[in-house]
Amino acid sequence: MTKTVLVSGASGFIGSHVATRLVEEGYRVRAMTRHPRDYHGAGEPVEADVSDPGSLAAAFAGVDVAYYLVHSLGSDDFEQRDADAARNFAEAAAAAGVERLIYLGGLGSNTGKLSAHLRSRREVETILRAGAVPVTVLRAAVVIGHGGISWEMTRQLADRLPAMVTPRWVRTRTQPIALPDAVRYLVGVLEPVEARGRTYEIGGPEVLRYIDMLQRVARIRHSRLPNLTVPLLTPRLSSAWLRFVTDVDSATARNLVDSMTTEVVVNDDAITRLVPGTPIGYDEAVRLALADRARAAGNDQVRAAR
Repeated sequence: MTKTVLVSGASGFIGSHVATRLVEEGYRVRAMTRHPRDYHGAGEPVEADVSDPGSLAAAFAGVDVAYYLVHSLGSDDFEQRDADAARNFAEAAAAAGVERLIYLGGLGSNTGKLSAHLRSRREVETILRAGAVPVTVLRAAVVIGHGGISWEMTRQLADRLPAMVTPRWVRTRTQPIALPDAVRYLVGVLEPVEARGRTYEIGGPEVLRYIDMLQRVARIRHSRLPNLTVPLLTPRLSSAWLRFVTDVDSATARNLVDSMTTEVVVNDDAITRLVPGTPIGYDEAVRLALADRARAAGNDQVRAAR
């Protein structure tokens, strides 16, 4: 029997690709969006908003599995917004008798100090798990793909700066993952019974510092990016600097910078045995993201010329 799958955040960076992959694999997909008339992605658009509990019942009717792929990183009160939204989603899923929820959270040690962003991701996990529906959690660091905020910030810094004066957080280790691998894992945990109630850490094959990521993007773009690290460049000043150099809004920049002071690497590779496959390396992930960006720009030009 073909499962009906609800994808929240279907018009977003991760959700749009998950919806496409699910349709390709033969699932009935409900693409949850606040603006169904403007939705042109995969699946059947259904109007609902995680911040409006009354809008969720119709979206969940007849759903077997639901993906929770939304967050409010661009708002100053995102922690409270995300907590309330997760509670609404979990309650609607339980009322509809959904078999399972799948959530994409953030990497980070449970024993270390987490940033507000990563702490919020972990709180959402807790809220979803407190409901009656089993939850499968995947935790990731930076997802490398066109449309991702963290990736776009990296690309713009590498493109626009002849040299960098950077804060200490550029030397923090992280384990980026290519967008196709993140989607492969998210879809791959849908069917296996053993994934119910489990948490998996997902990442690419390399552990890198943020400065390594920036310099390798610059090299792929056929440029160099000399770096001078300035210890006194605080997270607050860093976010202002990011806002000046990139298109990322102030609230998002501030929340991302706070997270970049926390090491986020995979400590448990159980996902590679549940969903086997060769992960994409960082340089190839960058090339794929750049190719997708060029393709999207070409499509925009074609539409504008019509």
